[in-house]
Amino acid sequence: MKKKSRIPVFKNYKEEANFWDTHSFADYWDELEDVDIVVNLQKSKEKTLVVRIQKNIKDKLAKIAKAKGLNTSSLARLWLTEKLHSISPS
Repeated sequence: MKKKSRIPVFKNYKEEANFWDTHSFADYWDELEDVDIVVNLQKSKEKTLVVRIQKNIKDKLAKIAKAKGLNTSSLARLWLTEKLHSISPS
């Protein structure tokens, strides 16, 4: 005979979110089950380009990116895009 769950049946995601905001998963480990999740992180129209640069340039880029609240590759992509638009308008 299966033991009754202490996790309530929720009417919607908001109700479930409110429950988990006030309860710890650790109190329910014995009732949780493993699931497989597939996440597609590829963006269909984007391609990867590897650019090798000197360490001091990468460090400086990383420092500027951090100050702007960006990651290094995002800042590099932004600057490259801006430069290309300035010399070759679409």
